[in-house]
Amino acid sequence: MNKLLKLAVASCAALLSLQSQAAGTSVKHPDWSRNAVIYEINTRQYTPEGTFDAFAEHLPRLRQLGADILWFMPIHPISEVNRKGTLGSYYAVKDYTGVNPEFGNLESFKATVDKAHQLGMKVIIDWVPNHTGCDNAWTVEHHDWFARDDKGQMYGPFDWSDVFQLDYNNPQMRQAMIDAMLFWVKEIGIDGFRCDVAGRVPVDFWDECRRQLEAAKGEGQLFMLAEATEPELLNNAFDMDYNWPMKDLQNAIASTLGEYAYVRDGQDQPERLPVKNASDIKLLLDEQAAQYPAGSYMMNMVTNHDLNSWEGTEYERYGNYLPAMTVLSYILPGMPLIYTGQEVQLDRALEFFEKDPVMEFSALKQPGSRASQWTAMLQNLNTFKHDYPQLAAGIDNTEVAASANPSEHLVIIRKPVDGRTESVIGLMNLGKQPMDISSYTAKAKASAAYGRAGLMALPESLAPGEAAIIVCE
Repeated sequence: MNKLLKLAVASCAALLSLQSQAAGTSVKHPDWSRNAVIYEINTRQYTPEGTFDAFAEHLPRLRQLGADILWFMPIHPISEVNRKGTLGSYYAVKDYTGVNPEFGNLESFKATVDKAHQLGMKVIIDWVPNHTGCDNAWTVEHHDWFARDDKGQMYGPFDWSDVFQLDYNNPQMRQAMIDAMLFWVKEIGIDGFRCDVAGRVPVDFWDECRRQLEAAKGEGQLFMLAEATEPELLNNAFDMDYNWPMKDLQNAIASTLGEYAYVRDGQDQPERLPVKNASDIKLLLDEQAAQYPAGSYMMNMVTNHDLNSWEGTEYERYGNYLPAMTVLSYILPGMPLIYTGQEVQLDRALEFFEKDPVMEFSALKQPGSRASQWTAMLQNLNTFKHDYPQLAAGIDNTEVAASANPSEHLVIIRKPVDGRTESVIGLMNLGKQPMDISSYTAKAKASAAYGRAGLMALPESLAPGEAAIIVCE
């Protein structure tokens, strides 16, 4: 037996032991979320028009790509008081039940939701519960719904000067927030929410929020994503949270390999990150299995709107190791995210407060272009995600081995489920030497390999930064 495969088998018992320490989530995940891929939409930047109607033209393409859950960044009107930049932050909400006129109106958004549903996709919207914009009607009509500083003034957390912090000690405000969310579920028919800085809002609010939203939507039909990495949020309220620790670890591995090139504002060179390697991924997964309720989801990503605009593109952070990091986001327990433009190799940071459309989509009209090759790669990965129940989301469904040799290869084995006899194996070369995969290729029933140019023929060895998925008995 291959040395790495032996290590994988040996690691199984330890991993299952860790998992037994974590109680299961009470959340009833929608069946359609199990093997789903989530796609984040930056409406403002998606097209030159920046409207729902213009975006809707892309829906058939996204369905073909393999997107299942469409996450719209905030669609609400943006406050004008203390606005940042020309157009303002999506997260400074002026009206929780309104639509940003920059994007269209309520009718055009509902038409987009209906079209997505007709194509078999689900829709969630970004929700901002921790704070409002500075001229939200609540700031005038309900002064007592806001937190106050030591001078009795409303304030924004951190350096968020364009928002005011809400006070979750006020039960009327809590119910008003839930009522506003219910509007979108009942009137527009959305399928759930991505909740901004969810960890700053009390857990008991989220538990009650889930109960009321699910009563309106139907048991097992609501999907909730928390922008947080806090296991307690997944006990009763959220289906999924962010795998920020894995992102940080991936950055550190890339830095250790000499590939992390993002330079923050005010610095003249990339910051030094901790020395990490592939074996640390196994350690983190063990920790998460012990900490998280069994069956809960984590969202895995190589980019999103925050990372793209504020922390560097995936090309700056991962360099030649981007293919391996991308495959990792699919083979890990959880759900992979695709961000606006990722599928066409968007390699620049989008402006956050100004108009800055993704023009790269036009490259898809050119057969054989770099953009179309990367799109084909993600489409292939999405097919694996859809076709194999072994890749279902849930932190309790993985065996992991990371090699201890100097090459620092990574092998992740997703065990057979639902009567299946085959395993789905992810092979990622996160080292500096070639990775021999001939013992796996000989057994392959299905397979694909991924490199800098996208999909490639399955080789006998993987170069540094390359990856493969192999299905075998």
